[in-house]
Amino acid sequence: MAQTQQIGQQTERLGPFVAVDPVVDRMRSLRSAWHPADGVAVFNRVYLTVTEEIGHAIAAGTFADRRAAATLDVRFAERYLAAVDAAATGCPAPACWRPLFHYRRHPGVRPLQFALAGINAHIGHDLALAVVDTCRILECSPADIEDEFDRVGDILVLLEERIREELMPGPDLLEIADPLTHLLGCWSLDRARDGAWLAARSLWQLRGLPDLAAEFTERLDRSVGLVGRMLLTPLTRP
Repeated sequence: MAQTQQIGQQTERLGPFVAVDPVVDRMRSLRSAWHPADGVAVFNRVYLTVTEEIGHAIAAGTFADRRAAATLDVRFAERYLAAVDAAATGCPAPACWRPLFHYRRHPGVRPLQFALAGINAHIGHDLALAVVDTCRILECSPADIEDEFDRVGDILVLLEERIREELMPGPDLLEIADPLTHLLGCWSLDRARDGAWLAARSLWQLRGLPDLAAEFTERLDRSVGLVGRMLLTPLTRP
């Protein structure tokens, strides 16, 4: 947890061009520390790739508001890193992340499932909270950073495509009867992104009602965790 807090303090002092560097460095260190077959490592690899791409896009001026894009990207990544820190120290991670940490070494779960379960937790829960975090820091409303949200979402769509290309079994292996085919059809990144935006707007409207906001966040966390548990259903025998 201390490492994640330190990253947040560092990024507040950095400009938009290098603001993502601390979170990228942290994910690279995790990649080196974890076994490649570890389920969380599978997600970390693909998420590292997209975070690097967002950093390059910010530096290249792709985003109209680079400060907003960098803040959103860093706050988004910090939510994942905080879950990693919690799991490493034995503290309870958010419910949306618990299935991935619990099943990370299960031999019956395929790499594609690990990656999608991580994306589900990160987009379904963390992205909405990161939008609210960003608005509080920048003293703006979600509508003011909608363009940055949409652009980050477009890059996340590329992430999903890359995951499917790299981790999906070949056509000769993935037949229509394969349970993975049906599992993949039950989850959509576009729907998850739309849900995250709606949740962010709802939480922003509830910011003056802390008890209701906390209840909303808890229910969101649990519902996303339930989907993650389904995505991690073992499909092969250990």
